Amino acid sequence: VQLQASGGGTVQPGGSLRLSCAASGSIFSINVMGWYHQPPGKQRELVAAISSGGNASYKDSVKGRFTISRDNAKNTVYLQMNNLKPGDTGVYYCHFAQLVQGYWGQGTLVTVSS
Repeated sequence: VQLQASGGGTVQPGGSLRLSCAASGSIFSINVMGWYHQPPGKQRELVAAISSGGNASYKDSVKGRFTISRDNAKNTVYLQMNNLKPGDTGVYYCHFAQLVQGYWGQGTLVTVSS
């Protein structure tokens, strides 16, 4: 499975960005796609995840600001990020999990700065 992420950039606090990640390859109908955030100098943490059935979960700090969604026909997951804060700065990685295997995208940089 290969993942291609896009959509990062630089925004001011309060701004919005939408990340996308398309999966390709041998994909089963049951899977979970998610986004991880790695702030500068810190560990990578799960921000949001969504199952192929549409069940979504979020890290507490992004609830009400971020929305994860997916298009199963396109094997694509999206992360709509609103009201961005400087603490949201970092590299965002797409993750895809099916059966007992997980796959990572290449990461996309988000910078929130005035």
